[in-house]
This record gives sequence, C-alpha cells and structure tokens, in this order.
Amino acid sequence: MKKTYIATMPNKIGAFLKASECVSKLNINITRISYNKAVDSHTLFMDVSGSAAAIEEADRQLKELGYLDAEGHEKNVVLLGFTLKDRPGAVTEILRLIEDFGLNISYVNTRENDAKVNNAVFGLLVRDEKVLDEFLQKAEQHCPVQIMDYNHAEQVYDNSIFYRSFVSGLMETCGLPEEKRDELLVCSNQIMQMKEDSGQSPYRTFESISRFSELLAKYRGPAFNPRITRHPLADHTELLLIEPPCGSNTMVIRSYDEYLFIDSGYTVYREEMKKILRRLIPDFDHIPKKIVLTHADVDHTGLLDLFDEIIVTERTKQWLIDEAEGKDGYREHLEAHRPYVRICKAVSHFRPCDPAKIRTPWKYFETLDGLLTQIGFFDFGEMHFEVYEGQGGHVPGETILIDYEHQVAFTGDVYFNVHSVTKEQAEYNKYAPVLLSSVDSDPRQCAAERQAILMRLGQGDWQVFGSHGMKKEYSIHIDE
Repeated sequence: MKKTYIATMPNKIGAFLKASECVSKLNINITRISYNKAVDSHTLFMDVSGSAAAIEEADRQLKELGYLDAEGHEKNVVLLGFTLKDRPGAVTEILRLIEDFGLNISYVNTRENDAKVNNAVFGLLVRDEKVLDEFLQKAEQHCPVQIMDYNHAEQVYDNSIFYRSFVSGLMETCGLPEEKRDELLVCSNQIMQMKEDSGQSPYRTFESISRFSELLAKYRGPAFNPRITRHPLADHTELLLIEPPCGSNTMVIRSYDEYLFIDSGYTVYREEMKKILRRLIPDFDHIPKKIVLTHADVDHTGLLDLFDEIIVTERTKQWLIDEAEGKDGYREHLEAHRPYVRICKAVSHFRPCDPAKIRTPWKYFETLDGLLTQIGFFDFGEMHFEVYEGQGGHVPGETILIDYEHQVAFTGDVYFNVHSVTKEQAEYNKYAPVLLSSVDSDPRQCAAERQAILMRLGQGDWQVFGSHGMKKEYSIHIDE
C-alpha cells in the first residue's frame, strides 16, 4: 500500500527524526520526502509504502505527535547530497545522526530511482565548521555524501503555511469541493519537486499552476468567447470549427442533415458549449449525436456525456474505461505527467464518460510497426476517411483521419497550426509545457509523426484541422 502524508512539522531540531522513526519501526519504507523551508517552513510531504495495517498504525501515531513552531536563527546553510540504500530506516539513520550533532534542517528532497537507491538532498543549518567536518566523517560511514551548492536567490515565498493557502486559493478560484484539497496539495508539491530536481525555481511552478487555473475559471459564463468559423469540405458538407480560449477545439461536420463531432474540450465549459451548440445546430438536444475522439487527454473529453456514440481506437477505449472505473488514465501512469493531469482534472471538473457508449470500429494492432498505421476507414455523408493510428508520440491511441477525395485531414494534437491560435489560446498554451516539461509522451517520435502525416498527403490544396488553433492550408503541386 502506498500513501502520501501531508504533515505540519515542528520547525526545530529532531522534527524529521520523530516522523521517520515512527514509520521505520513499523517497517514502512519512505520513498519520497519533500520539504523546502524557503517555500513553506511547516509543511512536509512524505510518500511511504508498507502494509495497510502498518500505515493505519502510522496514521494513529503521527496524529499523536505534537507540532509547535519554533523560531530559528540560521547562520549558514550547507546543501549535502546522500546516496541512500532503498530500504526501511535508511533515511532514519541520517536523521538520527543529524539529531546527534544538533543540526537543524532547512531543506530536504529525496527520491528513489531505478537503481534502488534514494538520492537525498538535505540543507543543514550550520554554525560551526568543525561540527560539520565531524558530521561528514560520521555520515560517510553510512553512505556516500556530496557537498552541493545552495542558491538563496530563489527563496521568494514567506515561511508561512504556504501550501495550504496556495491550494485554498485554487479551490476558491475554481469552485472545488473540500475533498479535492489533499490531492491538489500533493500534486502541487510533486510538480515543484520535479522542477527543483531539474534546476528550476519553485516560484515558476506555483505561478504556472495558479495562472493555469485562473485562466480556466476566467472564461466561464459570459466571458466564454470561442472563435467560431465555417469551412466548406464538400458540395453538401461543411465544418463548424469552435476554438475555445482554453482546451481543445470542438469540430462539427454537417453533411446533408447529419452531424459528426470531433473532440469536445474541457468539462468546465460544458454549459457554455451547450448554449453555443444549441444556437448553431437546429434541434441540437434531439438529433442523434456521435463523436470521434482523436485521443483521451482531459482537455478533449469534457462533453462526452452529451453524446450517444463515442468512436475511438481500442487503446483510447481502454484509457476511457480505466478512468470510468476510477483508475488512472494513460498520462497518470507517467511520473512526469501524473501530478499535472490530476490538477487539470480537478480544476476542470473532469467527469469520465459512460463506457457503454464507446464504439471501436477499427482494427486493433498490438504492435504498431510504422509511425502511422492504417487501421480502417470511416464514412460520414460525403466524407470518406482513411483512419490511421499514430505510434504514440503524443499519446497512445491517437487518431488521424484523411479524406483524399476532398483533401481534408483531421490530425488531433499530433499536428496543428501553432501560429494561428488566438491571443487567449496562446496564453493558455504557455503553461502545460512548463508543468509537463513536454505535452508529448515522446517529443521526437511525435515530430516524426508530424512529418509522416504531411508525407501521406497527396497533390492538391489541403485543409488540415488540428485540435488546437485554426485550420492549416497545405498545398502540394508537382510540376510535370
């Protein structure tokens, strides 16, 4: 069993030791610790793994511990890196040694890796260099120790209960229920720690989460102002392109008197989008409604409950079913993406779809050998699409539709016109790359897939519709 503790720790010598001894005696392994006094002098995040009974007992014991703030008089901070064996008690041994030498801790960051060791970084408040030298000699008997630099320039936050006030602001801005609090606390801290590990400031993490959430909330209600354009696709077929300020486009193909939707934006804009669709589509509430989903990212799946039929690849179907059953979606299996996606689900009021509505009309290949694999066809009115599944550069299950007769392509997030987004979209698009590092699961592979899409388009003047931004007009003419 795994659990993340969000503890209010005393700001005094030995505080970490007490918590560590508590879980170590219960044979619980500490897999991650995150504490930064420069950000929040009170809040500790501790990931643990152990039996359910042991963790239940740890809950009881940790609740019994008293937590009192104490003012420190720091003289100097030395940053030390410890390479610890990944076993119960490894952190406790170092904490006990720190206690024995009377050193106070201003910062700690630990993380396990594939080599079955914990790389732990401690910031120790040191007043006497001789004491530090003696401490290092003893510590090196337990594990390798490296003296590191400590940059004070990025300490921009007041040493108050920062995390809780930060998350309270998110919840108020986005209108979230109390049960989302702990998840937002943990995920915000996880993103901050990952960014610290890559040398980035905590400031940028918290600013980006706040701004991202504020933008989603800002455009609710009357402020929801998508760019709406119409594009002829065939003699009796046109596309209604709806580009919201935040999230994916919603595309509506009308062929004769039937409608097909492609992608559906964020759940948070559900009521706003319903008003627009009712205004633009006659008798919207009563017509048969089916949607093709290019992939299962949270900013594409927000309106799925409005549809009678959800058409996806087999891989996308599995991610949707997992989410409906309360399990993780694809990106939540990626350590670097998990905290951002969970924050995104919370602040966008994500709701999973009904798996009974899902249809997978195309072939399933367990292994996709090429960058783009043709998995079938899809006909709608005048349109005749060849359907391709990408190899997963953006996300597994990604779908591309190409109509060679009418020279129209729908390319999801694998390829879209980045230079044609609105001002609001451009601002929104800044934050996901900061919090995710990359919006693509494999950026190099996704770049190769983009080129593969263009290479598949034949001669002529093409209309290419990605799931963000305006259409891309793409021409291929070979002189005879």
